[in-house]
Amino acid sequence: MTDALYRDLLGLAQEAARRAGELLRDGRPADLAVAKTKSSPIDVVTEMDIAAEKLITDLISGRRPDDGFLGEEGACAEGTSGVRWVIDPLDGTVNYLYGLPTWAVSIAAQQDGETVAGVVAAPMRGETYHAVRGGGAWATGAWAGERALACRPAPPLDQALVSTGFNYVTEVRARQAEVAARLIPLLRDIRRGGSAAIDLCDVACGRLDGYYERGLNAWDFAAGELIAREAGALAGGRPGERPSRELTVAGSPGVFEPLQGLLEDFGAWHD
Repeated sequence: MTDALYRDLLGLAQEAARRAGELLRDGRPADLAVAKTKSSPIDVVTEMDIAAEKLITDLISGRRPDDGFLGEEGACAEGTSGVRWVIDPLDGTVNYLYGLPTWAVSIAAQQDGETVAGVVAAPMRGETYHAVRGGGAWATGAWAGERALACRPAPPLDQALVSTGFNYVTEVRARQAEVAARLIPLLRDIRRGGSAAIDLCDVACGRLDGYYERGLNAWDFAAGELIAREAGALAGGRPGERPSRELTVAGSPGVFEPLQGLLEDFGAWHD
């Protein structure tokens, strides 16, 4: 796979994310309601999640009909090109349902299981973050055009600002709350934004020192993890492992390692 193809994939992801973001921002009905639920009655899908995923998959498959898909709202195809698109059409659905601004469109392109391009569009922030493998991480916005991203220099862990998220299954989130209660006295503070993709991009932007969460799917972290890593952050799962449903961790070098170690000691990876 060539650098030129990486850039082509990035450009297509940017176009799809921009158009889906505009649909979600401008087309949100005043009477938006839950279309269905997933893991629990509070794990919701709206009609706009479904519409945004269809827009993205229709656009990409129209340009690259041999590619595969993995999407949160059901898009799944093997493809024959070796490229797979990993799509979260609306990361932060509950925020979106309530009219909170922290939601995003996340699109990653993978080659042989490796993420090579990623875009996270956050329309209510007026920002889009993107990266290609080996090309650094960047943000665009009306406020400043395009700028390179770099994670923050690592503070001592007790001065680190860390974000996390909680599962929609009651028993799992109760366990996550126990871990957070043990962790918070050891940090500056903990934030809970409601969008894994944005949290990972905030690590890349230097707005957070670290982030962790249990229970994420590939579509939640594929694009954001690449963006964080290309901004100089470290990312992984349990020690020696990649991000997974068991655990996803990202942070500035110097924060990532002790945070990951504490999460392992506290059993953050199991229910």
